[in-house]
Amino acid sequence: MTSTWIWIAVALVAIALYLSWTAGRLDRLHARIDATRAALDAQLLRRASVAQEVATSGVLDPAASIVLYQAAHAARQAEEEQREVTESELSQALRAVFSESAQVDAVRDAPGGEEAVGELAAAVRRVPMARRFHNDAVRAARALRRHRKVRWFRLAGHAPFPLAFEMDDEPPAALAARTRT
Repeated sequence: MTSTWIWIAVALVAIALYLSWTAGRLDRLHARIDATRAALDAQLLRRASVAQEVATSGVLDPAASIVLYQAAHAARQAEEEQREVTESELSQALRAVFSESAQVDAVRDAPGGEEAVGELAAAVRRVPMARRFHNDAVRAARALRRHRKVRWFRLAGHAPFPLAFEMDDEPPAALAARTRT
């Protein structure tokens, strides 16, 4: 009789340890999501800031400057609900403005243009990477939160269900091609 109670106690302790480990893992995933979201926000802000600098530098034609400036300004000022849409619109504006290598060359030929093109290319290149890291963390947390043990024992606590950041982040072809050389 005593050995039965010991085995029950051992089983309960093992289950408690497993649930505690799972809750800790879920907590680490949520912390990773917060960190990757902060990194993504920083990269998006950097891209919008550099795009605004290029738009106000006076090296682009007036129509391209206005399009790029308005898209970058909207991306910087967007509320959280509209962020994905405005960031996608900035990507589209960048592709429209830098669809031809002549625009990239015009920016490069201006004083300080080489650095501006380099900064813009780096910012445009980093956004998809930051978004991918964030969405991978979200995917891992969602997979763990779908397990029955997590739902039944409410191991996620009151943490909101993680959401992926979906946007158009395709870089402008002429800008990407000119920065590789």
